[in-house]
Amino acid sequence: MTLDALPATHIGTLSARTNDVERPMVAGGPFGTKVVATVSSGTFVGPKINAAIPDGVAAGDWLTILANGGFALDVRLSLRTDDGADIYVTYTGFGTRNEDGTASIRTAPRFETGDERYSWLNNLFCVAIGTTTPDGVEYEIYSI
Repeated sequence: MTLDALPATHIGTLSARTNDVERPMVAGGPFGTKVVATVSSGTFVGPKINAAIPDGVAAGDWLTILANGGFALDVRLSLRTDDGADIYVTYTGFGTRNEDGTASIRTAPRFETGDERYSWLNNLFCVAIGTTTPDGVEYEIYSI
């Protein structure tokens, strides 16, 4: 059976500040130019979740800039919900530059938690559509 569209449920919006910290760059390496974008703060808000990146917890985006101007993502971060649950998030994906200087990003976030209240996240397969913002990045995350 072929689908005209994938059934999707909006899980939430992830916003992350990445422009506050200097970005080390290793240019011209054998596997592309590497850039580390530190995530200084962020939130993940949706119908069933309200979380933030805890202060002082390492979070970042290890980017590889490709020869065609696009980039590959490798992201790891932790979230803490407003009721105290810790959630680990990883995602890979890719981005392409837009003519206006922003970038369009597509990723596949994965959530992990041991907190029963949020165990529903552990079983999701998610996709995210994102863009760069003046402060960093913003993603709309969907479960499919």
